[in-house]
Amino acid sequence: MIDLAILWDLARAFARISLIAIGGVNAVLPAMRHEVVDVLHWMSDGTFMQLFAVTQITPGPNVVIVSLIGWQMAGLTGLLVATIAMLLPACLLAFIVGRLASRVSGSAGFRLAQQALVPVAIGLIVAGGLDLAQAAHHGWLTALMTAGSAAAIIFTKANPVWALLASAGVALAANYLGLAALL
Repeated sequence: MIDLAILWDLARAFARISLIAIGGVNAVLPAMRHEVVDVLHWMSDGTFMQLFAVTQITPGPNVVIVSLIGWQMAGLTGLLVATIAMLLPACLLAFIVGRLASRVSGSAGFRLAQQALVPVAIGLIVAGGLDLAQAAHHGWLTALMTAGSAAAIIFTKANPVWALLASAGVALAANYLGLAALL
């Protein structure tokens, strides 16, 4: 039997989050993690990070994490409720703003609003990355892998997949050598 209270909480949480998703789902990952882990206590940081990792290796948009959280909480019905709650309000808002924008697109105020949203989106995405790095951090080796991966991505032209593979290799080696407590 499906708990209607959980479905309502899924709908409410993701509908609210969807309306602040300037810059996409990565921009609201801290809010999503806070709601799911800290407020509703549906899962641990570790579980949230595992779901996030799955979304990063699957093809398609990052909004898949919402579907996975819904699935984790209430199966297929939860997946549908969470996904619709995340997509529908944002789509309606985008449609309304798009209609208004077509009328005022040449105005100085509209251009100013567009320009103002760029640093907001960048700030939200950076905050999301920092929040996830903090949630994933359990030991000094994880912090070192995060810093090394970030440096490799920022200061080289290497594909970020190499940093991911290197981190996975270090984690596997640490686990194999019995040093998993350092992660």
